[in-house]
Amino acid sequence: MRNEEIESSDDNELPSSAPRIGRKYDPVVAHDHDPVVLEMASFDRGSSSNNNIKTAIQPNKPAGARDESDTNDKEVNGEHTESKLELFGFDSLVNILGLKSMTGEPIPVPSSPRGREDGSAAQHPTMQTSSVVKSGTMMGVFIPCLQNILGIIYYIRFSWIVGMAGIGGSLAVVALCGLCTFLTSVSLSAIATNGAMKGGGPYYLIGRALGPEVGVSIGLCFFLGNAVAGSMYVLGAVETFLNAVPKAGLFRETITQVNGESVAEPITTPSLHDLQVYGIIVTIILVFIVFGGVKMINKVAPAFLIPVLFSLLCIFIGIFAARKDNPAVGVTGLSLKSFKDNWGSAYQTTNNAGIPDPNGEIYWHFNALVGLFFPAVTGIMAGSNRSSSLKDTQRSIPIGTLAATLTTTAMYFISVFLFGSVATREKLFTDRLLTATIAWPSSAIIYIGIILSTLGAALQSLTGAPRLLAAIANDDILPVLNYFKVVDGGEPHIATLFTAFLCIACVVIGNLDLISPTITMFYLLCYAGVNLSCFLLDLLDAPSWRPRWKFHHWSLSLLGASLCIVIMFLISWSFTVVSLALASLIYYYVSIKGKAGDWGDGFKSAYFQLALRSLRSLGASNVHPKNWYPIPLIFCRPWGKLPENVPCHPKLADFANCMKKKGRGMSIFVDILDGDYQECAEDAKTACKNLATYIEYKRCEGVAEIVVAPTMSDGFRGIVQTMGLGNLKPNIVVLRYPEIWRRENLTEIPSTFVGIINDCIVANKAVVIVKGLDEWPNEYQRQYGTIDLYWIVRDGGLMLLLSQLLLTKEMFESCKIQVFCIAEEDSDAEELKADVRKFLYDLRMQAEVFVISMKTWDHTGGNSGGGSNTQDDSVEAFASAQKRIKNYLAEMKDRAEQEGKPLMADGKDVVVNEQQVEKFLYTTLKLNSTIMNYSRMAAVVLVSLPPPPVNHPSYFYMEYMDLLVENIPRLLIVRGYRKDVVTLFT
Repeated sequence: MRNEEIESSDDNELPSSAPRIGRKYDPVVAHDHDPVVLEMASFDRGSSSNNNIKTAIQPNKPAGARDESDTNDKEVNGEHTESKLELFGFDSLVNILGLKSMTGEPIPVPSSPRGREDGSAAQHPTMQTSSVVKSGTMMGVFIPCLQNILGIIYYIRFSWIVGMAGIGGSLAVVALCGLCTFLTSVSLSAIATNGAMKGGGPYYLIGRALGPEVGVSIGLCFFLGNAVAGSMYVLGAVETFLNAVPKAGLFRETITQVNGESVAEPITTPSLHDLQVYGIIVTIILVFIVFGGVKMINKVAPAFLIPVLFSLLCIFIGIFAARKDNPAVGVTGLSLKSFKDNWGSAYQTTNNAGIPDPNGEIYWHFNALVGLFFPAVTGIMAGSNRSSSLKDTQRSIPIGTLAATLTTTAMYFISVFLFGSVATREKLFTDRLLTATIAWPSSAIIYIGIILSTLGAALQSLTGAPRLLAAIANDDILPVLNYFKVVDGGEPHIATLFTAFLCIACVVIGNLDLISPTITMFYLLCYAGVNLSCFLLDLLDAPSWRPRWKFHHWSLSLLGASLCIVIMFLISWSFTVVSLALASLIYYYVSIKGKAGDWGDGFKSAYFQLALRSLRSLGASNVHPKNWYPIPLIFCRPWGKLPENVPCHPKLADFANCMKKKGRGMSIFVDILDGDYQECAEDAKTACKNLATYIEYKRCEGVAEIVVAPTMSDGFRGIVQTMGLGNLKPNIVVLRYPEIWRRENLTEIPSTFVGIINDCIVANKAVVIVKGLDEWPNEYQRQYGTIDLYWIVRDGGLMLLLSQLLLTKEMFESCKIQVFCIAEEDSDAEELKADVRKFLYDLRMQAEVFVISMKTWDHTGGNSGGGSNTQDDSVEAFASAQKRIKNYLAEMKDRAEQEGKPLMADGKDVVVNEQQVEKFLYTTLKLNSTIMNYSRMAAVVLVSLPPPPVNHPSYFYMEYMDLLVENIPRLLIVRGYRKDVVTLFT
């Protein structure tokens, strides 16, 4: 489709004479013959009052007339054409901006609502994509895969492998390697057809399936494999050149004996120093070519395949045309005797050149031959690496990759039979270039084919590996790779230099047989990652997993991954351990130093399904006390104490961590914004993001939630009813004590505070109120002394459990627990003390028990056992509270008489029993005096929370609470719920 100068209308329909204000867009209009757009263009708006607006495309006019029509539209209606989908509040689905956002491609957003005033379609970046030449299945996938698969191993090592392993062993080697790549191709096809692909090839697929850590670790290993493969291709080309032109060798070596016996003709092999010198020179030349002509290389790359295909044809013709000792000694032609002689294996020791030698350094066996041959089946990722230049990625990659894999595997099977039947075993051993010896009409064709194919493959490696490294760097996961970043469309020069350095380092090794297993490990690791990615995605079967390639199953992917790992250990357990250790180190480094990236990987889906399954297994029944975990619901700033830019009280996160044992558990941090949801939704999102950032900064395992409600009471009532799922609902509500409630502008705090406590009681939630939160210690402030519990009512053991959780923290580990039990009769004291001690012993809790008897809670005659200063302060606080309550009660009565209504407070009818009010005041006074007497130096004091009395004004309850917490610096007021959180039984 082509872009025309068409702009959508505003959300509100305005007359054509009114000025148009709002954002301008450049939607896409289809060609004249697009039936969908034609239908929309001809849609009749009926009796609309604005009938002078014309359609953008006239179906019966040529292109020139259409342009004229567009001009007329602009003259009549101004710059903007009215959208016919205005009812839905969005642009049409054919809008290119919408389609671009769905595919994840960058969208050019105007810098201001009036950006792109000209609205020129010629400047739209999507217009340039039509000029990009796209490749089909043959040129884009099949030929690149074929060119990468058919490499140096087939020409100069395959006949030698047949001689060493025999026909039977070679068939097993080809079958094992071919099955591995075939299963990997199936997995690759499934992943590649599950959506659009970007640059990075297998790294992109694995990273988006298994997460950035796994993707980067395997991607870097795959990069190393490609870089090392470049050196293998260079050494192959150099070795072929030196065999074709022996006089070019500077350090030629001659072998006259094989297995201690003289040979008819001396065997000349290239020297290691020749391979090193020429390899370095060729690598430098290739790097200069990559720097100067990457585009030219991409254009002529398919031409490198022609010499390869022609040389293969010459090899097969030469095999069928061969006769005994013709064209060379040891060639038998296609012979049944040679077939039988070469069927079995002949594993033995060879020198570095592969010539049998009893004193050689290398012993060859089946596992080693698998490692040597496996690079001959690699290259199946070539199509996925070119996904951005394919016309139809989801069709070309499966067909092209599988076709190349099956074609080359079939050719290898046929070649095993042909090579095993055409020459003696000695010839297969000693003639490393048997393909050139037997080729028709001349061996020069094979030499040219090998050199061109290997140089082309080396160029592809030196071109593709840097782009893979640049793709990893551009994802901005590892800061150390920032040096290799490139802009879109730029050349990765620094990455190319780094790749060339690695390639030259491997060339210096100079031994193709040692480099080949190294490449094999990296490729197998990558293939295992692809198979594991498909296995995970297929097994999870998320709604987004809808690959067009249907011929796949998770069992095949698991088999492919297992086969890759098995082959790795078969080849060399030491190389396998080193490669896995390298990948593990990179994974660990990325997880520690890497930046977080959410790519929607399969592990997140696995975590989601595991969480759902675990949640269902928990059920909705009560959790057994042995499996009970505190899930605190923490109010971050309920009383307006904090500045607006502070998302949470700094000590609340520290206290939340104290309620967990070794960090296990979850906290829910909530805040309530007063207002209308539609108006405050964006503010709530911003506040939630800031709160989540703060929680992460405090290293507290929890989630952040922001609720918008008309009032705090309404918001909390909604939270306490709906927050959480199943048995993962919060079970403890944590909030700070409102010490500022007496301020004139905060008169609503008492009713809100009492309402929250009553809602928790109704919802069966435990409550922990923190008084002295500003004094709460952080993780570096070690506390000494005692943790005192004033256990007044049965709370399911919550207060005891909280004290034990505090002891697990480093800041409180030096403290001891004291339990104070309140007894109403002196005769019950010793019996109560014995029962509590036995109970604590059965609970495996160490604590000292005290029993305090309070027969008469009279403020005039009570014996608190404390000093005169403490008693005087408590009596003075009691008198002040009594006076304030009398004044508040008098105001209530005067208001009720004036309005002719019964006594009311907080919008409710109240019944005031003055004798009961004084009794409550005496109770809190006595308890406060007792705490001040016994626990003045305690690190933390825990006391049972008295429930708000029924039909009492909330103001009265706040006076009771103030008298209870008076002069206590650090206090936790705890109320349990109708569930036991500790158990005596194992």
